[in-house]
Amino acid sequence: MPPSVPSLPRRVARTLRTSLFAQVLCALVLGIVVGKLWPDTATALQPLGDGFTRLIKTVISPLVFCVVVVGIAKAGDLKAFGRIGVKALVWFEIASTAALVIGLVAANVVGPGKGMNVDPSSLNAAAVDETTGGGQLPTTTEFVLNALPQSFVGSFAENELLQVLILACLVGAALLHLGHTKVPKILPAVEQAQEIIFAVVGFIMRLAPLAVFGAMAHLVGSYGLGVMRTYAKLIVLCYLAAALFLALLAIALKAVTGLSLWKFLRYIREEMLLALGTASTESVMPRVMQKLRRAGARDDAVGLVLPTGYSFNLDGASLYLSIGTLFIAQAVGVDLSLGQQVTVVLVLMLTSKGMAGIPGSAFLALSATASSLGAIPAGAVALLLGVDRIMDSMRVVTNLLGNCVAVFAVSRWEGALDTARAKRVLDGEDGFGPDDGDEDPGGETGTEALVPAIPAQKPKELKEPSPEAG
Repeated sequence: MPPSVPSLPRRVARTLRTSLFAQVLCALVLGIVVGKLWPDTATALQPLGDGFTRLIKTVISPLVFCVVVVGIAKAGDLKAFGRIGVKALVWFEIASTAALVIGLVAANVVGPGKGMNVDPSSLNAAAVDETTGGGQLPTTTEFVLNALPQSFVGSFAENELLQVLILACLVGAALLHLGHTKVPKILPAVEQAQEIIFAVVGFIMRLAPLAVFGAMAHLVGSYGLGVMRTYAKLIVLCYLAAALFLALLAIALKAVTGLSLWKFLRYIREEMLLALGTASTESVMPRVMQKLRRAGARDDAVGLVLPTGYSFNLDGASLYLSIGTLFIAQAVGVDLSLGQQVTVVLVLMLTSKGMAGIPGSAFLALSATASSLGAIPAGAVALLLGVDRIMDSMRVVTNLLGNCVAVFAVSRWEGALDTARAKRVLDGEDGFGPDDGDEDPGGETGTEALVPAIPAQKPKELKEPSPEAG
């Protein structure tokens, strides 16, 4: 007898039970519905999303530390690691500058703020201070000093990624210097700690649908859907500009590595949907690091490029800031000259680098830009208060894909990318394709299936120190 085909309800139930993507998608839709129908109740659900993000943040710093230390030790060449860092910074600067220029050109062509004729004195400038908590962006000197750790433990406790990266580089260099005979148990211990952290991430990811539901319900309940009609022109422009930038990224990725951005997007679709639902790229960093390693990028490249990009390569934020600056100027009737627009690009190139992790950083960067021009009233930044959260989806997608493309591009540039494996994985031919984790014959969820699947790698022997090194 032919095997019986499960009924549609059973297939749907199985998909919801085994597919994280389906669970998060349902939570996203349910959150929108609850936020629309019961806004007062929905606004109280924000702790669901915030709690999940806090749990994920607890493992990011130790995970980055372990991946970078293991990457340096296995690569066996500190100079190569330095080259990866320099090439990453070059790529970041080119990509973020391109995003700024695309944003300015798009805002000049479309003119999203023209005809609004807003009186700056009628705006509530105090609302911006409330959003930013009265903070300010760090100066260049402060940014550099803040990147240097004061305490080994404090860097982890405060979740300072740049400081953790520096510590990891120092520890990795020390392992290479001492060699495997003096510290034979350290590298295996770090590798085992890394496996434990990935297992913890798997446990936390089971809460992802709940987090997406709470975050989306709060967003819709607090801001409603009417704001999209009020700022429709600006919103559409930002998303179209982001689509253009991602198309250019896809061309660059294809030219440099031969990989398809669309196939990669399918490969990380669960992580992308989770990032959209929680409006946070940090919530998916551990899983994305894991998938990039599986897709052929070497540990040292993933461990350095991706976390660094979270501070230096905010392509979506750069797009939004450049368009937002011109939108504000057009709305209050200020016509910026070409020279002033060049100044906008230069200022945003600096201010956008110190934005990560600072509350209300977009408004701080916009205020700093307005002040540097001297032609736009600082209070006019309040015009974007009502639409800022709507832009989160654009910023999250563009930032995340921009950093992932950077990992592949820099890895290929440095010879740290297994291109053949990457193509097999993205095509679904190597066990970790676009549908990986959606269904598991053993009945496990996609999250559980991810944890034990990390391929075991035999560590290279650490270099012995030379006699001159002591």
